[in-house]
Amino acid sequence: MSTQLIVRVDPDLKSEAARIAKIEGKSLSDIVRRLLQEYVKDRDIAAYVDDLWGRIGAKISEAGYRPEDIPDIIRDVRAKK
Repeated sequence: MSTQLIVRVDPDLKSEAARIAKIEGKSLSDIVRRLLQEYVKDRDIAAYVDDLWGRIGAKISEAGYRPEDIPDIIRDVRAKK
């Protein structure tokens, strides 16, 4: 179920956004909804950290390391600093 959100914007901005949305075959609500979803996603630190750990884990696995190798990897990286 969705809920209504009332936002005040400059009339020219609304007209221009509606014009672009129409060209794209979308409603102005579709555009605003997508922008809000992207805004929240971009600022969701937990999701960002989860994604980061996923990418790190994938690189470690691709390199052939196992979970028990991690302490040695960390020690080696720290020693290089």
